[in-house]
Amino acid sequence: MAREINLVPDIKDEMIKTLKLRNFIFFLCIVVASASVAAIAIFLTIAGGQNLAITSKEETISKLSEKLANYSDLNEFLTIKGQVDNISTTTDSKKVFSRTFNILGAMLADFTATDTTQVDTVHISELSVNFSEDGSPVLTFDAQANAGVEPFIDYRVLDAFQKSMQYLKYDYGDYVDKDGNAIPAYCIIEKGADGAMFKDERNNLYAYWTINGEGCNTLADGEGTSTSANVNLANQYDIEEYEDQQVVRIWRTPQYEQWYRAEAVEGSPYMSEDGQISNVAHFVSSCINYKLEVKNGVATKLDDSDNSCDLVPTNSDGTGGISISESSNGRDASDELVLRFSATVALSPDVYTFSKHHFTALPPTKRYNVTDSYVQVQHMFSKRAADCAKDDAACNAAKGGQ
Repeated sequence: MAREINLVPDIKDEMIKTLKLRNFIFFLCIVVASASVAAIAIFLTIAGGQNLAITSKEETISKLSEKLANYSDLNEFLTIKGQVDNISTTTDSKKVFSRTFNILGAMLADFTATDTTQVDTVHISELSVNFSEDGSPVLTFDAQANAGVEPFIDYRVLDAFQKSMQYLKYDYGDYVDKDGNAIPAYCIIEKGADGAMFKDERNNLYAYWTINGEGCNTLADGEGTSTSANVNLANQYDIEEYEDQQVVRIWRTPQYEQWYRAEAVEGSPYMSEDGQISNVAHFVSSCINYKLEVKNGVATKLDDSDNSCDLVPTNSDGTGGISISESSNGRDASDELVLRFSATVALSPDVYTFSKHHFTALPPTKRYNVTDSYVQVQHMFSKRAADCAKDDAACNAAKGGQ
């Protein structure tokens, strides 16, 4: 049996191990140092490249800045760019003050008749339009009320005018084709040369859709007036002529008697009991929710009582609406007795907003007078007494009031 004898002393063995460890550590140091040198070299290369790139960009920016500074139309360009960037904000804040006349027309609808059965009149003067702190438009005006018959100075007319404010409504929305595609607002003609909306013999409102205008033909393939698209549109709609333009009549007031059917028929206009309209160009109201009352398969009534757009809203605390600041007896330009009054009317914040397309003010369906309150106050008012004339001996001789 062979035996191994270790002839190396223990101290020699420890020294060998220490030398190996030293050599290994030295090797690691060389590797780390080499990696550091390589990293530094790479960093210096990147830094140098970045400096060159920055210098190049600075030179480019300097040249562009000099070129821009020498651009003669710079101010105009910046102005136009700013307007384009803010076009949405500008559009949302744009006001259409011409609607004031439509609003006044609805307010006075029942007070401007000339027939003998309705002689009450209210005429407005000294009109101004302002905005309250919350942004609501406010009409302030002087007016005069004439009962037309004895007694000419009658608070009933003023009271009826004041009470009718809470029943005024407004409406707005979009016109769409039979497929529900919105028609651009500039393609719609709603009023004639006299400024009044188009009406038929039954007072149904309608508008004209100009199909031959640029961008107005919803069937065109981007060019707006292509012959093929006009032919296709003519096959689907009744084309009329209005002021040398090809137009399609669109009813703003739903034709529920003609459009209602128990079930939809392909190719025919359809209006369901809940007021949904399809397969015909029509007006989509943002205020009125139409509903039909159907008896024995026949639509007998159109209900638009869900109109949520009050022209002259009243707050829950009773504020808002119309306020009469003063009233007094007087004579108009024709020397007729009238009741003069000053009023302030707070309108809905939306009535002048440009983005509310196809706006119209709606008058009340009837006139609203007071009953008991009118009977109680109608004889309480009279024309202010005049001072005694100098030659009125009886008046001057009286000692009343002393």
